[in-house]
Amino acid sequence: PLKPLTTPFPNMMFSSLIPWLQFLILYVACDSGPLEDVVIDRYDIPKVCPREVQMGDFVRYHYNGTFKDGQKFDASYDRGVAVAGFVGVGRLITGLDRGILGMCVNERRKLIVPPHLGYGSIGVPGMIPADSTLYFDILLQDIWNKNDEVQITTIHKPTQCNRTVQDSDFVRYHYNGTLLDGTYFDSSYSRSSTYDTYVGSGWLIKGMDIGLLGMCAGEKRRIIIPPFLAYGEKGYGTVIPQQASLVFHVLLIDFHNPKDGITVQNQVVPQPCKRKAVTGDYVRYHYNGTLMDGALFDSSYSRNSTYNTYIGMGYVIPGMDAGLQGVCIGEWRRIVIPPHLGYGENGAGNSIPGSAVLVFDVYIIDFHNPKDSVDIEVTYRPDTCNTTSKKGDFIKYHYNCSLLDGTLLFSSHDYEAPQQVTLGMNKVIDGLDTGLLGMCIGERRTALVPPHLAHGERGARGVPPSAVLRFELELLHMEEGIPEGYLFIWLQDTPENLFEIMDLDKDGEVPQEEFSNFLHAQVSEGKGRFLPGSDREKSVADMFINQDRNKDGKITADELKLKTEEETERVHEEL
Repeated sequence: PLKPLTTPFPNMMFSSLIPWLQFLILYVACDSGPLEDVVIDRYDIPKVCPREVQMGDFVRYHYNGTFKDGQKFDASYDRGVAVAGFVGVGRLITGLDRGILGMCVNERRKLIVPPHLGYGSIGVPGMIPADSTLYFDILLQDIWNKNDEVQITTIHKPTQCNRTVQDSDFVRYHYNGTLLDGTYFDSSYSRSSTYDTYVGSGWLIKGMDIGLLGMCAGEKRRIIIPPFLAYGEKGYGTVIPQQASLVFHVLLIDFHNPKDGITVQNQVVPQPCKRKAVTGDYVRYHYNGTLMDGALFDSSYSRNSTYNTYIGMGYVIPGMDAGLQGVCIGEWRRIVIPPHLGYGENGAGNSIPGSAVLVFDVYIIDFHNPKDSVDIEVTYRPDTCNTTSKKGDFIKYHYNCSLLDGTLLFSSHDYEAPQQVTLGMNKVIDGLDTGLLGMCIGERRTALVPPHLAHGERGARGVPPSAVLRFELELLHMEEGIPEGYLFIWLQDTPENLFEIMDLDKDGEVPQEEFSNFLHAQVSEGKGRFLPGSDREKSVADMFINQDRNKDGKITADELKLKTEEETERVHEEL
């Protein structure tokens, strides 16, 4: 406080103190009497003291200086600036040099300094009388040494750490900044924003550049930086004093390098994987999107709906376009995307900060290409197979319909009877119609139906939009179909004088009942058959209505025409 003598009091000039200093040194050197030592009272000692003052250390401290009667002769508090200087190199009065040794930061001591360890028999004219015993109340605020290095303490380190910070990486971190005595000077948390910068490129103080190296995303560190690796003799504004050691508690949120591409991790690939997604494929997938510290920013699961998109065509961020290349149906993978392949410096909304590394945990539900056809795999085929299903045939079959992740949607086994349909009549989705063609009775097969041959982009009740469907099929029964547009065909040559044969009571007209009896008799005798799978009575009624051209409830010889005759006349009939 009073020594170094360059600044004992604000109004005292250095040149005027040199004679006093020379005389004091001579006086102390010639005094051969017994010496009294400094009396030290450590009345407030911190519970934790990682370091004590040693000779050669640089210290910053506040003090009050009084005489025995309590009269104050000097105080650093009055100037609002702590005293700073080296210990044990003659810059302080001897009593202070001895009294400060062994102190901890935030320790308080009371010192009693006898005259010969203070200003002796000379004193300081007008300030300190000769042979004055001095009383100091000291609070130590900082210690460092010119040989110090950055001190790094790891508070928490994630169990998984695939990569650590290197020079030229771009980092995003939160921090609390204090002086060594705990005095707060800054915090990124108070701004609700990370501090974002490059490491090792001159954007940070040297000590922080060193302290961030080797960190993992999610790691917490305490970094103590000596002033010559921080703001040094100038300090920083009003918040960081000159020659101040700095303490940063740092949480690394994420980091990347501008040269980074995407990283694919934690792959679980199902076996077999018959096909991998390529550019132009349409992919349906679930995902959880997090920042590198694990903070969730989005999830398809929360919407109970997959994310559906084409890949490699610019519909998603570039990193996801690249990360979905080569996926298999049913695959799990983690895709780590640097910001220049994500949302860049601007981020997205309130949930994705600028320059954020994104982590997507993805599960592939299915994918297809708009050019895909139905993919058929026969799982069982009878040894004897002389006839296979074709367009127009009436069939009965069992099926299970599921998504490619195994989710069962529908099953004919849930009903009392198997499914039945006439192929090619637009009664089922196009892909299923195709999948049922060419089957033998007793055959089993699977058919993968892309959405453009199923329920399309809108889906259907119980079927998600753009879903690929998997059908497990078994053909149980088959009846040969009849030509398109017919409800009844002759199995032999068409009878001559058809109307006369049909007019059973020979009254020159055929009502609907007589018409129906005639057709059923032809089927019973094996001379003709109805459209398989149709309601025969409805077919009879439809055919009768078409033949009863004047709508009088009966058919005459002039009205009755075969379908071949109608086609010649371009008149639509059913016979």
